[in-house]
Amino acid sequence: MRRALSYGSIAAAAVAALAAALYFVFPETLFRLATEAQRRSAGLVRREVQVDDHRIPYLEGGTGETIVLLHGFTDSKDGWTAFARHLRGYHLVIPDVPGFGESSQVAADDYGIESQAARIDRFVEVLHLGRFHLAGASMGGAVAATYAARHPDKVLTLMLEDTAGAPSPTKSAFMIELEKSDNLLTPRNAEEFDKLVPVVFAHPPTLLPPFKKIAVAVMVAHREFNRKIWRDALAGPTSLAPVLPLIRARVLIVWGEKDRVCDVGGVAFLEQNLKHDPTVILPDTGHCPEKERPEEAAKAYVSFLRKPR
Repeated sequence: MRRALSYGSIAAAAVAALAAALYFVFPETLFRLATEAQRRSAGLVRREVQVDDHRIPYLEGGTGETIVLLHGFTDSKDGWTAFARHLRGYHLVIPDVPGFGESSQVAADDYGIESQAARIDRFVEVLHLGRFHLAGASMGGAVAATYAARHPDKVLTLMLEDTAGAPSPTKSAFMIELEKSDNLLTPRNAEEFDKLVPVVFAHPPTLLPPFKKIAVAVMVAHREFNRKIWRDALAGPTSLAPVLPLIRARVLIVWGEKDRVCDVGGVAFLEQNLKHDPTVILPDTGHCPEKERPEEAAKAYVSFLRKPR
């Protein structure tokens, strides 16, 4: 018995030592393992497809009606994994929106909202998805709304979460800073990253120092291309007003009450221009309900999907 306990203690110590080594010496490996674990918990696997001049990695899993989820500016496909855990009974397809995450970055291409919607159409064509439910967050919401307007026969339902392109009579904290020529969404260093986090989240997550270092490094590495995407988006209409009347699908509007990027006042603009189900305002929630309140946001979405069409 003592020998068994001794072996058990040695094994536990070895595991602890390995975890410590990964944390302090190989944080990138630990970060990758954590990301893969999140994907597995949501029943998702990473795939990749070539769509014209873009290589688009995506997450896929589940069976049933297809849901395509589009992330927001500077985010990636993994931004949806916590939300996706609560969407059992559906076939999920979550791409890295072209130009973001692991997808190709083609300097000569245009990444305005209309161009991105066209790329998403090519993506769903290559995957032969047919008709599907579509959801988008932030800039992904603007792309999703534009897609639903341009391809009404392909979209079963539409969810717009804290979407860009919905003007509010109240300026958000982000917009106030942007008018000072300070785009908080494209940080240059750890100090600017620290300014960004409380603007995005009502309750900022705790990032362990090695993981924070990785997150900052990724954002800084992508900064210049993110700025290009931002400029391309601003070169077109900044309001969704022209496309909203063309949307035929049922729409669910979801918003964080304390969104400091896209002010909650934008909800009224969408409600005035869309045929929609009752809006869901999540209390004490920031710009990313899919991360900050994933279970509540997903519950509202599934309830919407299950209503008779």
